[in-house]
Amino acid sequence: MAKTSNLYARIEPDVKEQAETILSALGIPVSNAINMFYKQIIMQRGIPFEMKLPQGHVLDMSQLTEQQLHAELEKGYADIAAGRTKPASEVFDSIRKDYGV
Repeated sequence: MAKTSNLYARIEPDVKEQAETILSALGIPVSNAINMFYKQIIMQRGIPFEMKLPQGHVLDMSQLTEQQLHAELEKGYADIAAGRTKPASEVFDSIRKDYGV
């Protein structure tokens, strides 16, 4: 089948750049990757990967009462006192390794 349809999408520039770098290293043109994604949507009859919220709950600080905020801060202080922390450099190194950035 001839490829005659165009697709226009807005995407964050850094996301686009990172994805295109990976696709280039794999030797896959962006248009082929998008076509593969669309074919998987058809075959799976939905998004071809699991989409869910992260484990646990994410706190919305704007919704906390003053008491709840103080309780969350106390948890953080307890973690620091117990040594359950990591240096920021270690955390960022781990993120860079995991996400190839």
